[in-house]
Amino acid sequence: MTKRNGTRPHLPLGLAKRGYSGVIQHLAAGDAGSALSDNELESRLIELGFVEGARVEVLHEGIVGRDPIAVRVENVTIAVRRREAMAIIVA
Repeated sequence: MTKRNGTRPHLPLGLAKRGYSGVIQHLAAGDAGSALSDNELESRLIELGFVEGARVEVLHEGIVGRDPIAVRVENVTIAVRRREAMAIIVA
């Protein structure tokens, strides 16, 4: 987690626990460890609504390994794997 100018710490959405809410700061596909290429992962996340400035909330975690997670992005609920959520930096 990094903290910038006294603001909320930035962290990957994949580390957030149920109930977390924040705002997407940027995407960092290279840090996700996904089977998809960085460009493909970033494109898919953007298509799903994971864009800079969007409000996000972690609604639910899977039972096994807390994966996948259900996330509300603005007014849409999306399930995403934690390793791919690691590419979504929030604060």
